Amino acid sequence: MKKLPYLIALLLILSCTKDDPKLTPVLTWATPSYIAYGTLLSTVQLNASADVDGTFSYTPDFGDALQIGVDQDLSVEFTPTDLDKYSSMSKTVQITVVPGSSANFNANLTYGTLTDVDHNIYKTITIGNQTWMAENLRTTKYRNGEVIPYVTSNDDWKGLKTAAYSSYENTTDLEKIATYGYLYNWFAVSDQRNLAPEGWHVATDEEWKVLTTFLEGESVAAGELKEAGSLHWNDPNTGATNSTGFTALPAGRREYTDGSFINEGYNGFWWTSSPYNPDYSWYRQMNYDAVFVNPANFHKQYGFSVRCVKD
Repeated sequence: MKKLPYLIALLLILSCTKDDPKLTPVLTWATPSYIAYGTLLSTVQLNASADVDGTFSYTPDFGDALQIGVDQDLSVEFTPTDLDKYSSMSKTVQITVVPGSSANFNANLTYGTLTDVDHNIYKTITIGNQTWMAENLRTTKYRNGEVIPYVTSNDDWKGLKTAAYSSYENTTDLEKIATYGYLYNWFAVSDQRNLAPEGWHVATDEEWKVLTTFLEGESVAAGELKEAGSLHWNDPNTGATNSTGFTALPAGRREYTDGSFINEGYNGFWWTSSPYNPDYSWYRQMNYDAVFVNPANFHKQYGFSVRCVKD
Protein backbone atom coordinates (compact mmCIF):
# COMPACT_ATOMS: atom_id res chain seq x y z
CA MET A 1 0.00 0.00 0.00
CA LYS A 2 2.91 2.31 0.70
CA LYS A 3 3.95 2.10 -2.94
CA LEU A 4 0.64 3.50 -4.25
CA PRO A 5 1.46 7.22 -3.88
CA TYR A 6 4.80 6.63 -5.62
CA LEU A 7 3.14 4.84 -8.54
CA ILE A 8 0.56 7.56 -8.89
CA ALA A 9 3.26 10.21 -8.95
CA LEU A 10 5.24 8.25 -11.55
CA LEU A 11 2.16 7.87 -13.75
CA LEU A 12 1.51 11.61 -13.51
CA ILE A 13 5.09 12.41 -14.53
CA LEU A 14 4.93 10.03 -17.50
CA SER A 15 1.58 11.45 -18.52
CA CYS A 16 2.85 15.03 -18.40
CA THR A 17 5.97 14.08 -20.34
CA LYS A 18 3.90 12.39 -23.05
CA ASP A 19 1.58 15.37 -23.46
CA ASP A 20 4.29 18.04 -23.42
CA PRO A 21 3.61 20.18 -26.56
CA LYS A 22 6.38 20.68 -29.10
CA LEU A 23 8.04 24.06 -29.26
CA THR A 24 6.81 26.47 -31.92
CA PRO A 25 9.47 27.97 -34.20
CA VAL A 26 9.37 31.70 -34.92
CA LEU A 27 8.77 32.13 -38.65
CA THR A 28 9.53 35.54 -40.19
CA TRP A 29 8.57 36.71 -43.69
CA ALA A 30 8.05 40.34 -44.64
CA THR A 31 5.48 41.31 -47.27
CA PRO A 32 7.36 41.51 -50.61
CA SER A 33 7.46 44.68 -52.70
CA TYR A 34 5.38 44.93 -55.87
CA ILE A 35 6.88 43.21 -58.91
CA ALA A 36 6.41 43.76 -62.64
CA TYR A 37 4.60 41.15 -64.72
CA GLY A 38 7.10 38.66 -66.13
CA THR A 39 9.39 38.80 -63.09
CA LEU A 40 10.32 35.29 -61.96
CA LEU A 41 10.02 34.61 -58.24
CA SER A 42 13.40 34.50 -56.51
CA THR A 43 15.03 34.93 -53.13
CA VAL A 44 14.03 38.59 -53.34
CA GLN A 45 10.42 37.53 -52.71
CA LEU A 46 10.78 33.98 -51.29
CA ASN A 47 12.97 34.71 -48.29
CA ALA A 48 11.22 33.43 -45.16
CA SER A 49 13.44 32.67 -42.16
CA ALA A 50 13.10 30.75 -38.88
CA ASP A 51 14.88 30.79 -35.53
CA VAL A 52 15.73 27.08 -35.81
CA ASP A 53 17.21 24.91 -38.56
CA GLY A 54 14.89 23.42 -41.15
CA THR A 55 13.70 23.45 -44.74
CA PHE A 56 11.31 25.76 -46.59
CA SER A 57 8.87 24.75 -49.32
CA TYR A 58 7.20 27.58 -51.25
CA THR A 59 3.98 27.77 -53.28
CA PRO A 60 4.37 29.24 -55.91
CA ASP A 61 8.03 28.22 -56.11
CA PHE A 62 11.30 29.73 -57.29
CA GLY A 63 11.24 30.52 -61.01
CA ASP A 64 7.46 30.75 -61.22
CA ALA A 65 5.83 33.79 -62.88
CA LEU A 66 2.58 35.22 -61.57
CA GLN A 67 -0.24 36.86 -63.46
CA ILE A 68 -1.10 40.53 -63.03
CA GLY A 69 -3.12 40.98 -59.87
CA VAL A 70 -3.37 42.51 -56.40
CA ASP A 71 -2.62 40.68 -53.11
CA GLN A 72 -1.83 37.24 -54.50
CA ASP A 73 -0.90 34.58 -51.94
CA LEU A 74 2.64 33.33 -51.46
CA SER A 75 2.83 30.42 -49.00
CA VAL A 76 5.64 28.59 -47.24
CA GLU A 77 5.76 25.33 -45.29
CA PHE A 78 8.61 25.12 -42.79
CA THR A 79 9.81 21.72 -41.58
CA PRO A 80 12.21 21.83 -38.60
CA THR A 81 15.23 19.55 -38.64
CA ASP A 82 14.39 18.43 -35.08
CA LEU A 83 10.79 17.29 -35.45
CA ASP A 84 10.83 15.69 -32.02
CA LYS A 85 11.30 19.08 -30.43
CA TYR A 86 9.70 21.53 -32.86
CA SER A 87 6.43 21.72 -34.78
CA SER A 88 6.15 22.36 -38.49
CA MET A 89 4.89 25.81 -39.41
CA SER A 90 3.26 27.59 -42.36
CA LYS A 91 2.89 31.24 -43.30
CA THR A 92 1.26 33.22 -46.09
CA VAL A 93 2.02 36.72 -47.37
CA GLN A 94 0.57 38.68 -50.29
CA ILE A 95 2.28 40.11 -53.33
CA THR A 96 0.99 42.44 -56.05
CA VAL A 97 2.03 42.04 -59.69
CA VAL A 98 1.79 45.17 -61.82
CA PRO A 99 1.86 45.33 -65.63
CA GLY A 100 5.29 45.35 -67.26
CA SER A 101 6.44 46.80 -70.55
CA SER A 102 6.69 44.63 -73.65
CA ALA A 103 9.42 46.88 -75.06
CA ASN A 104 12.53 45.36 -76.58
CA PHE A 105 15.17 46.52 -74.09
CA ASN A 106 18.89 46.13 -74.73
CA ALA A 107 19.77 42.75 -73.21
CA ASN A 108 23.48 43.61 -73.23
CA LEU A 109 23.09 46.46 -70.74
CA THR A 110 22.41 46.56 -67.01
CA TYR A 111 19.29 48.48 -66.04
CA GLY A 112 18.29 49.90 -62.70
CA THR A 113 14.73 50.15 -61.39
CA LEU A 114 12.46 52.94 -60.21
CA THR A 115 9.02 52.75 -58.57
CA ASP A 116 6.54 55.63 -58.67
CA VAL A 117 3.70 56.58 -56.32
CA ASP A 118 1.34 54.29 -58.29
CA HIS A 119 3.72 51.33 -57.72
CA ASN A 120 4.59 51.25 -61.42
CA ILE A 121 8.07 49.79 -61.87
CA TYR A 122 10.35 51.28 -64.53
CA LYS A 123 13.73 50.33 -65.92
CA THR A 124 16.37 53.05 -65.67
CA ILE A 125 19.59 53.47 -67.60
CA THR A 126 22.73 55.57 -67.17
CA ILE A 127 23.92 57.36 -70.31
CA GLY A 128 27.05 59.43 -69.85
CA ASN A 129 26.61 61.31 -66.56
CA GLN A 130 22.81 61.16 -66.65
CA THR A 131 20.43 58.48 -65.40
CA TRP A 132 17.17 58.35 -67.37
CA MET A 133 13.96 56.40 -67.14
CA ALA A 134 14.15 53.79 -69.90
CA GLU A 135 10.35 53.79 -70.16
CA ASN A 136 7.68 56.43 -70.65
CA LEU A 137 5.99 57.75 -67.52
CA ARG A 138 2.63 56.18 -66.64
CA THR A 139 1.70 57.58 -63.26
CA THR A 140 -1.90 58.61 -62.59
CA LYS A 141 -0.96 60.61 -59.49
CA TYR A 142 1.33 63.42 -58.51
CA ARG A 143 4.18 62.70 -56.12
CA ASN A 144 2.00 63.65 -53.14
CA GLY A 145 -0.65 61.09 -54.11
CA GLU A 146 -3.20 63.54 -55.54
CA VAL A 147 -4.92 62.28 -58.68
CA ILE A 148 -4.17 63.80 -62.09
CA PRO A 149 -7.39 64.33 -64.08
CA TYR A 150 -7.89 61.60 -66.70
CA VAL A 151 -9.64 63.05 -69.75
CA THR A 152 -11.21 60.82 -72.40
CA SER A 153 -13.58 63.21 -74.18
CA ASN A 154 -12.12 64.92 -77.24
CA ASP A 155 -14.23 67.99 -76.56
CA ASP A 156 -12.97 68.21 -72.99
CA TRP A 157 -9.33 67.77 -74.05
CA LYS A 158 -9.11 70.33 -76.83
CA GLY A 159 -8.01 73.72 -75.63
CA LEU A 160 -7.68 72.48 -72.04
CA LYS A 161 -5.47 74.75 -69.92
CA THR A 162 -5.34 72.67 -66.76
CA ALA A 163 -3.42 69.47 -66.01
CA ALA A 164 -4.63 66.26 -67.66
CA TYR A 165 -3.47 62.93 -69.08
CA SER A 166 -4.88 60.18 -71.27
CA SER A 167 -4.01 56.83 -72.79
CA TYR A 168 -3.69 56.56 -76.56
CA GLU A 169 -7.23 56.22 -77.97
CA ASN A 170 -8.38 55.83 -74.35
CA THR A 171 -7.15 52.25 -74.23
CA THR A 172 -7.59 50.28 -71.01
CA ASP A 173 -5.14 47.56 -72.13
CA LEU A 174 -2.75 47.37 -69.17
CA GLU A 175 0.14 45.91 -71.17
CA LYS A 176 -0.15 48.61 -73.81
CA ILE A 177 -0.22 51.33 -71.16
CA ALA A 178 2.78 49.75 -69.43
CA THR A 179 4.64 49.74 -72.74
CA TYR A 180 3.80 53.16 -74.18
CA GLY A 181 2.96 55.08 -71.01
CA TYR A 182 0.40 57.88 -70.82
CA LEU A 183 0.16 61.13 -72.76
CA TYR A 184 0.26 64.27 -70.59
CA ASN A 185 -0.38 67.89 -71.42
CA TRP A 186 2.28 70.38 -70.35
CA PHE A 187 0.16 71.70 -67.49
CA ALA A 188 0.57 68.32 -65.79
CA VAL A 189 4.32 68.44 -66.48
CA SER A 190 4.68 71.88 -64.88
CA ASP A 191 2.37 71.30 -61.92
CA GLN A 192 4.06 72.14 -58.61
CA ARG A 193 2.82 68.88 -57.07
CA ASN A 194 5.46 67.12 -59.21
CA LEU A 195 4.68 64.60 -61.93
CA ALA A 196 8.02 62.82 -61.46
CA PRO A 197 8.72 60.26 -58.71
CA GLU A 198 10.67 61.29 -55.61
CA GLY A 199 14.33 61.91 -56.49
CA TRP A 200 13.55 62.46 -60.17
CA HIS A 201 12.30 65.27 -62.39
CA VAL A 202 10.92 65.76 -65.88
CA ALA A 203 13.90 66.32 -68.18
CA THR A 204 14.63 69.91 -69.11
CA ASP A 205 15.42 71.19 -72.59
CA GLU A 206 19.07 71.52 -71.52
CA GLU A 207 19.21 67.94 -70.24
CA TRP A 208 17.97 66.67 -73.59
CA LYS A 209 20.73 68.71 -75.23
CA VAL A 210 23.31 67.10 -72.93
CA LEU A 211 22.00 63.67 -73.92
CA THR A 212 22.09 64.25 -77.67
CA THR A 213 25.48 66.01 -77.49
CA PHE A 214 26.89 62.95 -75.73
CA LEU A 215 25.59 60.88 -78.67
CA GLU A 216 27.39 63.04 -81.27
CA GLY A 217 24.53 65.44 -81.89
CA GLU A 218 20.81 65.75 -82.61
CA SER A 219 21.26 64.81 -86.26
CA VAL A 220 22.18 61.17 -85.43
CA ALA A 221 21.24 60.55 -81.79
CA ALA A 222 17.86 58.88 -82.38
CA GLY A 223 19.50 55.78 -83.82
CA GLU A 224 21.08 55.00 -80.46
CA LEU A 225 17.95 55.97 -78.52
CA LYS A 226 15.14 54.22 -80.40
CA GLU A 227 14.02 50.69 -79.56
CA ALA A 228 15.51 48.39 -82.21
CA GLY A 229 13.39 46.37 -84.62
CA SER A 230 9.78 46.69 -85.68
CA LEU A 231 7.95 45.37 -82.63
CA HIS A 232 6.57 48.85 -81.93
CA TRP A 233 8.17 51.16 -84.50
CA ASN A 234 6.90 50.90 -88.05
CA ASP A 235 9.36 49.90 -90.74
CA PRO A 236 12.00 50.89 -91.59
CA ASN A 237 12.78 52.25 -88.09
CA THR A 238 15.82 53.86 -89.66
CA GLY A 239 19.15 53.38 -87.87
CA ALA A 240 17.62 52.11 -84.62
CA THR A 241 20.10 50.18 -82.45
CA ASN A 242 19.07 51.15 -78.91
CA SER A 243 22.74 50.93 -78.01
CA THR A 244 22.15 53.32 -75.11
CA GLY A 245 19.27 51.30 -73.64
CA PHE A 246 17.02 54.39 -73.71
CA THR A 247 14.38 52.38 -75.63
CA ALA A 248 12.45 55.30 -77.14
CA LEU A 249 8.97 54.23 -78.29
CA PRO A 250 6.54 55.78 -80.80
CA ALA A 251 3.61 56.53 -78.49
CA GLY A 252 2.15 59.16 -80.83
CA ARG A 253 0.39 62.23 -79.48
CA ARG A 254 -2.98 63.76 -78.65
CA GLU A 255 -3.96 66.83 -80.64
CA TYR A 256 -4.84 70.08 -78.91
CA THR A 257 -7.19 71.23 -81.69
CA ASP A 258 -9.73 68.40 -81.58
CA GLY A 259 -8.50 65.89 -78.96
CA SER A 260 -7.78 63.18 -81.54
CA PHE A 261 -4.90 60.69 -81.33
CA ILE A 262 -2.33 60.36 -84.13
CA ASN A 263 1.02 58.86 -85.14
CA GLU A 264 1.42 55.87 -82.81
CA GLY A 265 4.07 53.65 -84.37
CA TYR A 266 5.44 56.52 -86.45
CA ASN A 267 6.56 59.18 -84.00
CA GLY A 268 7.49 59.68 -80.39
CA PHE A 269 7.06 63.07 -78.69
CA TRP A 270 8.47 63.92 -75.27
CA TRP A 271 7.78 67.06 -73.27
CA THR A 272 10.60 68.90 -71.58
CA SER A 273 9.87 70.88 -68.42
CA SER A 274 11.14 74.05 -70.15
CA PRO A 275 8.60 76.61 -71.38
CA TYR A 276 9.25 78.50 -74.61
CA ASN A 277 6.69 81.26 -74.15
CA PRO A 278 3.31 81.60 -72.39
CA ASP A 279 1.63 79.29 -74.92
CA TYR A 280 4.39 76.94 -76.15
CA SER A 281 6.91 74.62 -74.51
CA TRP A 282 9.96 72.70 -75.71
CA TYR A 283 9.72 69.03 -76.65
CA ARG A 284 11.67 66.35 -78.52
CA GLN A 285 10.52 64.24 -81.45
CA MET A 286 11.85 61.01 -83.00
CA ASN A 287 10.56 59.41 -86.21
CA TYR A 288 10.35 55.92 -87.68
CA ASP A 289 12.20 56.93 -90.84
CA ALA A 290 15.02 59.09 -89.48
CA VAL A 291 17.89 59.19 -86.98
CA PHE A 292 17.58 62.81 -85.88
CA VAL A 293 16.16 64.01 -82.56
CA ASN A 294 14.12 67.07 -83.41
CA PRO A 295 13.99 69.88 -80.80
CA ALA A 296 10.86 71.96 -81.24
CA ASN A 297 8.21 73.86 -79.32
CA PHE A 298 4.46 73.53 -79.51
CA HIS A 299 1.15 74.25 -77.79
CA LYS A 300 1.07 73.22 -74.12
CA GLN A 301 -2.31 71.55 -74.69
CA TYR A 302 -0.79 68.67 -76.69
CA GLY A 303 -0.62 65.23 -75.13
CA PHE A 304 2.97 63.96 -75.27
CA SER A 305 5.03 61.27 -73.54
CA VAL A 306 7.30 62.11 -70.61
CA ARG A 307 10.77 60.88 -69.58
CA CYS A 308 12.32 61.71 -66.22
CA VAL A 309 15.95 62.13 -65.15
CA LYS A 310 17.43 61.36 -61.77
CA ASP A 311 18.10 64.42 -59.61
